Amino acid sequence: MEALSALAPMVIKIGIDPEIFEFAGLEITWHGLFTALGVVVGVVMAAFLARRAGIDEDTIYNMALCLVVGGIIGARTMYVLEHLSDFSDDPTEVFAIHTGGISIYGALIGGTLGAVAYAAWRRLPRWGAMADAAAIGAILGMAVGRIGCFINGDIFGRTTDWPIGLVYTHSDSPSYPIYSAVTPELAQHPVTVYEIMGDLAIFVLLLFVLRRVFKRDGMIFFAWAFLYAAMRFGVSFLRGTEIGGGQEVAGIWVGDDLVAAGLRVAQLMALAVMVVTPLAVAYILTRRAPARAKRRRLARAEHPAIGEQESDSD
Repeated sequence: MEALSALAPMVIKIGIDPEIFEFAGLEITWHGLFTALGVVVGVVMAAFLARRAGIDEDTIYNMALCLVVGGIIGARTMYVLEHLSDFSDDPTEVFAIHTGGISIYGALIGGTLGAVAYAAWRRLPRWGAMADAAAIGAILGMAVGRIGCFINGDIFGRTTDWPIGLVYTHSDSPSYPIYSAVTPELAQHPVTVYEIMGDLAIFVLLLFVLRRVFKRDGMIFFAWAFLYAAMRFGVSFLRGTEIGGGQEVAGIWVGDDLVAAGLRVAQLMALAVMVVTPLAVAYILTRRAPARAKRRRLARAEHPAIGEQESDSD
C-alpha cells in the first residue's frame, strides 16, 4: 500500500464547482451535462454509421430511443443496488440521477436489453449491423460522458506517486473531504483520464481497423464488449482508496468492496464478459453467411424500390 502522503511529481489541480447552476430547485451538474452530451454524441455517431450500412433512419432513431431509455434505467438501477445503504434515509434520492451515481455496466446491460427488446418486437432484420453501429457510438459517448466525472471528482482513485496525479481543491467535490481534507494536496490516480483514453483508443480501433477486418454483422459489437471489459478490468485496480478501502470516511462511502479473489464487482463482471464474448463470436463464425439472394431480399425489405413504394401507396 502506498504511503498516504504520496504526491505525484506532476499534479493537476481541479477547483471547479461540480454544480454549474441551480434552476427551480434542480441542480445542473457537470456530471449530468456531459452524460447528456455523451448520449447525444453516441446516438448521432451510431445513426451516421447505420445510415451508411443502409438501415432505415426511422428504425435507427426508434432503436436509439429504446437503447437510451434502457441504458439510463439500467445505469441507475445497478448503482442503487450496489449502494442501497446510501438511499435508506431518503428513498426519493433514487431518482436524483442528475446529481451523479450511475453504473456503466448497468448502462450497457440496460441499453442492450432495450435495443434487443425493440428489435424483437419489430422483428428487425440485420440486428447485428445495428448493434455494430450502436457499439461504436456507445464507446465514443462513454468517453464524452466521463469528462463530467473528471471535472466533478466523483470517481475515486488510489493515491499515487506516478508522474501524474489529480488533486480536487473545491470543497464541494466528492473527492475533497476524502483526499485534500485528510492530507492537503493528496494526489490520486486520474482513473477517469485513463478510462477516457481507453475509450477513445477502442473507438479508433473499432472504427478504423476492425470495421474493415470483420465482415460478419455483430462482430464489432462483441469486439467492443470484450475490449471495454478488458480495459475496465485493468483500470479498476487503480480505483478505490487506501484511506477508505470500502469503508465510510468523513461520512462518505469510499471505494468498492473486494468481492472475491481481491477483485471488485466491476472486475468480476468484466471477466464474465470476456468469457462470454468469445463464445458468441465463435457462434457467429460457425453460422453460414446468408446467401446473396437472401441478402438482397433483406435489403429490399428495408429499402423498397421507388416503384414498390408507389404501388404500396396505391
